[in-house]
Amino acid sequence: MYSLQIWIYHAFHAMKWATPFMTSKWGWPFCETVHFLGLSLLIGTVGMFDLRLLGMGRRIPILALHKLVPWGVSGYVMALITGIMFLATEPDQYIFNSAFHWKMLFMAAAGLNMATFYLAVFRGIGEDSGPSAKLIGALSLFLWIGVIVFGRMLTFYRPAGCASDPVTFISTCIPLR
Repeated sequence: MYSLQIWIYHAFHAMKWATPFMTSKWGWPFCETVHFLGLSLLIGTVGMFDLRLLGMGRRIPILALHKLVPWGVSGYVMALITGIMFLATEPDQYIFNSAFHWKMLFMAAAGLNMATFYLAVFRGIGEDSGPSAKLIGALSLFLWIGVIVFGRMLTFYRPAGCASDPVTFISTCIPLR
């Protein structure tokens, strides 16, 4: 895993396309704003849909609320693009950051949860969602909240240089080479 981290670091470090904009006076703040707007769209729409699956707001038809999901997808795309720009600009601060590892794990789990919903549950959903839809909705809320929490933790857990080359499975310090 450590060698994969090093490979990912070098791959993103070689991407110089984002650096001029991101290191400009307004580049990083602009991308932070777009990133948070994207997360707001994502969590606002997907979160409402998940809460509806859990039985809240029963007067709102599930399929009518589902029509807002494309707004959540557009928010996800906004957050993904700006997230890649952050990563391309400062790969060492993300690749070796344990909060980033957790954020990526929660995002992957949220994606699998969504795929499970659409492949196995969505077709049979009515106005009163069943236990499997409720479980998926609750798990979705938990996972996306986890993405937000670990995203915020990124700034508090900045990796420092390693005293020597790390020998752990996943490195949480920046190798000094």
